[in-house]
Amino acid sequence: MKRSYFGTDGIRGQSNVFPMTPDLAMRVGIAAGTIFRRGNHRHRVVIGKDTRLSGYMLENAMVAGFTAAGLDAFVLGPIPTPAVAMLTRSLRADIGVMISASHNPYEDNGIKLFGPDGYKLSDDIEGEIEELLEKDLNLQLAKSDDIGRAKRVDGVHDRYIEHAKRTLPRDVTLQGLRIAIDCANGAAYKVAPAVLWELGAEVVTIGNDPNGMNINLNCGSTNPVALQKKVDEVRADIGIALDGDADRVVIVDETGNIIDGDQLMAVIAENWADNQLLRGNGIVATVMSNLGLERFLDNKGMTLARTKVGDRYVVEHMRQHNFNVGGEQSGHIVLSDYGTTGDGLVAALQILAAVKRTGKPVSEVCNRFEPVPQLLRNVRISGGRPLEDGIVKKAIADAESELAKNGRLVIRPSGTEPLIRVMAEGDDRSQIERIVNDLIGLISNVRTAA
Repeated sequence: MKRSYFGTDGIRGQSNVFPMTPDLAMRVGIAAGTIFRRGNHRHRVVIGKDTRLSGYMLENAMVAGFTAAGLDAFVLGPIPTPAVAMLTRSLRADIGVMISASHNPYEDNGIKLFGPDGYKLSDDIEGEIEELLEKDLNLQLAKSDDIGRAKRVDGVHDRYIEHAKRTLPRDVTLQGLRIAIDCANGAAYKVAPAVLWELGAEVVTIGNDPNGMNINLNCGSTNPVALQKKVDEVRADIGIALDGDADRVVIVDETGNIIDGDQLMAVIAENWADNQLLRGNGIVATVMSNLGLERFLDNKGMTLARTKVGDRYVVEHMRQHNFNVGGEQSGHIVLSDYGTTGDGLVAALQILAAVKRTGKPVSEVCNRFEPVPQLLRNVRISGGRPLEDGIVKKAIADAESELAKNGRLVIRPSGTEPLIRVMAEGDDRSQIERIVNDLIGLISNVRTAA
């Protein structure tokens, strides 16, 4: 079945423009509520959101949909995505919802759904929801006396704060560290600084004044320039940049250099292996992770399993093959000993544990391998299927053959934006620049001609 609504990370789009409208949000609530309305118990859904202006609108629409389907709605307010996953299990909910477009600008929003186990829904269940969305949902409405109730839940921030604190090893405190953290004016603006301070750190916070329209604006993990400046200004030992829903993280070391998810996974994998905590003898990452990470792990006797892009595909592979560390270069780090989805703050705490235990600066701790030159460029498309063009197919095959021995080529449509992403990596920078630029030009010409 062709997917009409769900992408690689739920449903996403521009607020108040289809599909991210209150009408569809309400319908998703009815459809998802119908599918997870199983058994004779009183059913419940937990609904969290980030700080976008449109969150108010979509939150109310989803409450209407779920209560119409007969579920009680527990409304959490602004809270990180991993907290929603955790609270879905903790509150024994039948389904969890996070209203967020993650690292996208405030004009966008999205709907992420979690099953009762706290994991993101499978393609099959998303397909069931899509099928229902195309049908008459009036047939699924609860009887008048079975309509659900809605209430705001107090204390959810405290629950997540305590959960996050417990993930730091017991023999480690953050005393003596000066930490700058950028909360991206997003969902973690209250909880993340509190966790770090309660664990003993001196905390300098930026990006903690959301106004509904400044989430991810010149801040956060996708734009850490402000954090780099703050680290230098206050002479912080480390900078932590979260994204709008706090499920991803990048680190800024004491010299101002940015450390991406690949390096962070290398640090965690090596430390967990040394402490006999690593399962699967390696980690799971996507096709976008740097070849340097794969070589580093191989030299350490560990493996790198690759999946298609999307942290839920990483998680699926981790569950199937008993890995407990996985993630994406973008900073989604999944540590299944502590959670069911990416958690930027919990991943940062593992890096801080390594820093404290070694007594070495972050720049040394997090420089585990030399990245292979990698170039990623995007082509914006308005329609058509340029990757199915015969000339493009041949050019891609030729490029893959050229890189076969010393690099990789990854070309894929974005799951969240109307883009085609072209990525190449290899030991010869000039070679990958030529390959990417040639393919970008070819795809653009085919698209324009179409």
